[in-house]
Amino acid sequence: MELIASGGGVFEVVAEGETLHSKKSTGEFPEPDAVIAALKSR
Repeated sequence: MELIASGGGVFEVVAEGETLHSKKSTGEFPEPDAVIAALKSR
């Protein structure tokens, strides 16, 4: 797992090239439990 710094309000959760959440697309930060569940389901 790697954390890559960004700017401009972009916040994305990507695992093995698959975007699990994009704040840029949804306009919202994900709930931490939703991120954990998405990662575990991979």
